[in-house]
Parts: sequence; C-alpha cells; structure tokens
Amino acid sequence: MKKNIWILNHYAKNMQKDKGGRHYWLAENLILKGYEVTIFAATTSHNTTENIHTGDEKFVIEANQKMPFVFVKASSYKGNGKQRILNMLTFYKNLFPTAKQYGQISGKPDVILASSVHPLTLVAGIKIAKKFGIPCICEVRDLWPESIVAYGVLKRNSILAKILYLGEKWIYKKADSIIMTWEGGKDYIIDQGWDHQIDLEKVKHISNGVVIDSFDKNSEEYQIPDSDLDNKKYKNVVYAGSIRKVNNLGMLLDAAKIVQTKGREDIRFLIYGAGDEREKLKKRCEEENIINVIFKGSVEKKYVPSILKKAYINILHNSSTSLDKYGQSQNKFFEYLAAGKCIVQTYKTGYSICERYECGISAHIQNAEEIARVVIEASSDDKKHQIMGENARLAAYEFDFGKLTEKLIDVIENV
Repeated sequence: MKKNIWILNHYAKNMQKDKGGRHYWLAENLILKGYEVTIFAATTSHNTTENIHTGDEKFVIEANQKMPFVFVKASSYKGNGKQRILNMLTFYKNLFPTAKQYGQISGKPDVILASSVHPLTLVAGIKIAKKFGIPCICEVRDLWPESIVAYGVLKRNSILAKILYLGEKWIYKKADSIIMTWEGGKDYIIDQGWDHQIDLEKVKHISNGVVIDSFDKNSEEYQIPDSDLDNKKYKNVVYAGSIRKVNNLGMLLDAAKIVQTKGREDIRFLIYGAGDEREKLKKRCEEENIINVIFKGSVEKKYVPSILKKAYINILHNSSTSLDKYGQSQNKFFEYLAAGKCIVQTYKTGYSICERYECGISAHIQNAEEIARVVIEASSDDKKHQIMGENARLAAYEFDFGKLTEKLIDVIENV
C-alpha cells in the first residue's frame, strides 16, 4: 500500500485555486502513482486580502477533489513587517491542533514533507512528525537567514541572525531527510562549517521545474495579439517577472542603452511584469531616450508560455548575490527552457544549467557592459542561437515535474 503524505507549505493557498505550482504538481504526480497526499496551507495569501475564513475553527478542509487542502488559520497581514511575522507565528501555532484533529479524521500520515519559505514550517513539521512517530522531510526553498543576509536586510553578526542560524542548523540536524532546490546545497552546509554535525548523505537535490505538457497547451490556447512581440523585424529580448528594486532592472536599462549606442537597432527589450519600480523606469527611458525598451505591463500566467516561445532571447535577470554559487532554482528559468529559445543569464551561477546543456550565454560579471556584450553575442549568430534554443528544450525534459516526482518518491521510500 502506498504511503499517506502530508505536505506543509504556508504559501500554497493559491495552488488550489490555480491548480498549479511546485507542490500541486508533485502531489498530482504522487497521486497518479497511488500515494495519498494532503496539502496544508495558511488561510492567507501573500500580497492579497483574499483570505479564507474558518470562523471559530483552527482550520477548514477543502476535500472536493483527490487532493485535499487543509487551510490553517493565520492572522491577516500586509507588507513584510511585524504583521507578517505574526502571520507566520499563528500559522505555526495552529498547525499543531490542526494536525492532531485532521489525523483523527483521516488517519495519521506516513511521512511529512515540510517546506519553507520561512523556517517555522520546518520546525512544526519536525515536531508534528515526532508526535506521530514518523519521518519528516524538510524541503528548503529559501535559505533563512542566509538569503536576507545576502540581500543586506540583516547583518550576519547580529544577534537575530545568530539565533536564526542556530535554528537553521537545528532543523538540518533533526530532519530525517533534507531536500534543497539548489544543486549546491551540500556546499552551503560545508561553508557554514556544519558538515561534522549534519549527515550530508541525507541532503538531496530536487530543483524547481515545469510541466511541459501544460506549458505547451497554454502556449497554443492562450495567446495575446502583440504587434511588438510578433514583429519579425526585431530580435526581441524578453524579460518576464517582477519590476521591483530587488530585480535591479535599472541595470538592464543601462545595458539596453549600450546596445542602442552600438548601432544594433534590430535588438529590443520587451519587459513583461508589474512592480513599484515600473513607472520610475519608464520615465527614465523617456528622459534618456532609451527607445529599445518597451514596458508591456502585467499578463496572466497562462499567457506567459506563448510570449516566451515567441521571444528571440529570454533573459534571466535579478540582483546577483553570494547565493548564486549554490546553483539556481527560479521557477521562470525552467519555463525559459521549455520555451526552447536561447537564454541570456546576466550573472554566473554555480552548477550552471545554461553551461551544462549549452542552452544560453551567461555574463561573466553582472554589469551593464557585460550584459550588453552577451546580448549582442547571442544575437549575432542565428545558427548558434537556434542550436542553443533546441538544447534548452531538450534540457527542459530533465526538469519536468513527472521526472522530479520520481526523485521525490526515491526520497520518500528511503527516508
């Protein structure tokens, strides 16, 4: 008999509505293999006020499908301040009575997969698994506090950072197995000096990925008439993602300006997405006469596959940090692979998928001059460009969620 798996993911609420996302797709494939799966998520959604109301109860069950969702009561919040921390704490606190009651209703699980972003979900998973006498797999999709230290939000030697690092080490020691979405997860533990206390054999790598069949289906069914994207006169470089300070799109504008001065009038940058930096950057383009950048606005996710497939180059860009050496796991990167077009990456990463599969070009240093150089290089040899696109599509099959689920099953069955 196949095992009963509980997946704990604070931010999985939208997965039920969208019928997609990492844990939805993993669960979907596990169910096809005969496993029972329940996903536990908070009643709140990040950056929206669309909350699920539980009344006086700690949780509510949405069980009208093969994949039940249990929504755990968590306090409402806006932004990233104290309210969000309280939201994390209430989700953590309410997971315990929810697990107890749901276990009485549906039977106890055989394995818990507890997934970050924040570490309290992992702590709860370990403690709940201990109460049930079952193993807990901790999945790390965001390194706390390392990521907030890398972005300069928290000082490495601060008291809070030291407490968080101690908590992180405790999680790795107590987890029965550790999944990291970066290939260099073991390197991170070694760099922290914890490898003598944590068994590196229990650290596994399962990256993010893509559902290729759904990607292809959406690319055919959901298309937006777009005179800029469809104009074959231009080699369109497409960026799809948030337009916020952390994404550092100002540097992309600097690179576009250099491309413009090099006389490459055939290269244009199409920026799809929204964010609080958008209007500021648009104004800068007007003031500095950067005419090869067009802000296309936000589009629904279902339209993204057709946009990426029509691009000449898909560009992967955000602020480079010290974390890049451990590999990459951005969701959109795997959609870029599925699109089957050349990828330009504006920074170097360890365990580079682009370099391994020869599906794109990476800038050696993240600055405007180097980004402009690699964009021009990728646009100057159509035959090489086509081969890199074909390689990208072949690489995508290695990261299809059907294949990633097989890796997860191996972890589940051997934990």
